[in-house]
Amino acid sequence: MRSPSLFALALFSAVSLPALAADVGKAPPPAPYQAVSKLVALPNFLPGIGTLYVAPKTLPAGPFLAYDRSGKLVSTIYMVPLDDLDAHKPFTDLKTSGHPVDHVDLVFNPGHPGVEKPHYHIILWHVPVSEAASLK
Repeated sequence: MRSPSLFALALFSAVSLPALAADVGKAPPPAPYQAVSKLVALPNFLPGIGTLYVAPKTLPAGPFLAYDRSGKLVSTIYMVPLDDLDAHKPFTDLKTSGHPVDHVDLVFNPGHPGVEKPHYHIILWHVPVSEAASLK
């Protein structure tokens, strides 16, 4: 059984760590970030999430930066494999965008190109719930 306190610890760590050095408020973010759609077989815009960018050396956890259709940063996402959580693997020094966090979602994903193993998306939303819900 997975421990809810482990997820809470991961979430707290992600929210409280230092920010990225570069300004990433508008897409595309600077190098070393690359469009996820150019790295793996995913569409450029993912409904409910947006357009994702990641620095490849940070995989699988990220951070992934998500932008709306106008290029505005809407969330910072970490993708944490269940195997790593079960093994109590530490995820330290995870960077954030430096933008204020409005709310946080923790969402299970069975796997997709780029992070094939079952994992959780820890989504630090930088926009209100209503704006996040409009990412279609």
